[in-house]
Amino acid sequence: MPWYEVIALLGAGMAAGTINTIVGSGTLITFPTLLFFGFPPLVANVSNTVGLVAGGLTGIYGYRGELAGQGGTLGRLVPVSLAGAVTGAILLFRLPESVFTAIVPVLIGASLLLVLFGPRLQVWAAARHPDHDSAGRRVSMTVGVFAAGVYGGYFGAAQGILLVGIMSILMTISLQRVNALKNVLSTVVNAASALTFMLVAWERINWQVAALIAVGALAGGYVGARVGRRLSPVLLRGLIVVVGVLAIAKMVA
Repeated sequence: MPWYEVIALLGAGMAAGTINTIVGSGTLITFPTLLFFGFPPLVANVSNTVGLVAGGLTGIYGYRGELAGQGGTLGRLVPVSLAGAVTGAILLFRLPESVFTAIVPVLIGASLLLVLFGPRLQVWAAARHPDHDSAGRRVSMTVGVFAAGVYGGYFGAAQGILLVGIMSILMTISLQRVNALKNVLSTVVNAASALTFMLVAWERINWQVAALIAVGALAGGYVGARVGRRLSPVLLRGLIVVVGVLAIAKMVA
C-alpha cells in the first residue's frame, strides 16, 4: 500500500471517529475514501465497519459522565441494537453483491439528507419531548432502535443520526445524554456487525485497511469527546456532504 494511501486512511479514520462521536455519520468519510482508492464496495463496507469499532470505544469513554444513571435504559436497548445489527449484517451477505453496489448510492443520498436536516429534526424533537414514559413509547423505542440496528448492520452511515432522532422524540433526557446513549448503541451495532463479518465473511475483510482505520478512529473518538463540541457543526456537515456527493458521483459514473 503506498504511503499516501496509508496517510489518507489514517486521516479518514480519525475524521470518522471524531464525527461519529459528535454527529454519527463518520462512515460517509471512510467509505467514500476506500472507494476512491479502488476497493470493492462490499470489501470497503466490511473493513470499514471492523475498523470503526475502536473509535466508538474512546467516544463512549469520553461521554462516560453523560452515561451516569442510564444503566437501565442501556440494559433495555443494547440487546435490541445487537439483534438489529446481526440481522443487518446477515442481510448484507444474503443479498447479491450487485444489489449492494446498486443500493449504496441511495443509502448515501438518504444519509446526506439526514445530515442536512439533522439540526432541524433535533430542534423539532426537543420541543416535543413526551411528558412521561409509557408502554407505547417503549414499544416505539424498541422498534426504532431495532430498525436503526438493521440499517447500521447493513451499511451504517448516519445510523447515529437515526438513533438521536428516535431517542430525542421518545425520551425526556437532554440531547447530550441522548448522544451518549447513541455512542454506546452505535458501537454495539458496529461491534456486532464486525463479529458477524469475521464469522461469515473473513475473506472479505481487508485487515490492513481495518487496522489503519481503527488506529485513526481510536484517536478520533478521543478528540471528538474532548474538543469536538467546539468545532463548527456547519463545517462538519459540509465536509460530510461534499465527500458523500463525490462518492455518489464516483459510483454512478
